[in-house]
Amino acid sequence: MTTNIVTDIYDLKILDTNYVTHNVKRFVLEKPADFSYIPGHSTRLAVNAPGWEDQWRSFSFTSLNSWDYLEFIIKIHNDHNGVTQQLGKLNAGTSIRMKDVFGTIDYKGPGIFIAGGTGITPFIAIFRALFYSGNMRNIGLFYSNHYHSDVILHEELTQMIGKNYANFFSKEGVIGFGEKRIDRDFLVKAIGDFDKRFYVCGPEAFVDDISGYLIELGARMDAIII
Repeated sequence: MTTNIVTDIYDLKILDTNYVTHNVKRFVLEKPADFSYIPGHSTRLAVNAPGWEDQWRSFSFTSLNSWDYLEFIIKIHNDHNGVTQQLGKLNAGTSIRMKDVFGTIDYKGPGIFIAGGTGITPFIAIFRALFYSGNMRNIGLFYSNHYHSDVILHEELTQMIGKNYANFFSKEGVIGFGEKRIDRDFLVKAIGDFDKRFYVCGPEAFVDDISGYLIELGARMDAIII
């Protein structure tokens, strides 16, 4: 169940943009006065241009509430004329519409985070909040992508999580990294004891598969946050 916190519509100036991978773009937006949200939560964004003003899509905050700006990290799909393609055309000085802050992933304590692709984005703010407050104990991350060039914020994730951070590439073998998918066999070998808390985010099929494996292997349904 989602909980709406904000229902106003904001037109926010873009302060900066840059690509963090070949097809994932970072947006820095002005932050409204007295605006608040929780790490792991999301909002809806729309392009402030004719014909796109009411085409809302959900994206996770990657910034922290204590920062004086908002940050979003968004995969740009240039293969069709959609919202993210339009977002990809925007740069500093233009604006983005925003409404409806809601809960996506709520942090409920230490556990293992399993992300597929841009499913890492709600985890980024959670990791940052834990890291800056010195509470990264008993946190692990398994992060799956097609290729090493798809990995988002690799250096920062390494700094925050250290040896408990592992990459997996389903379409490319890279020496020193997991050269396979995160599947049932891997989870058995890597985790062993499933009496833990798990956070899972990514494409729908990825979340369904990983959640199914975890339940089969003994994880409690109420300990899987998706």
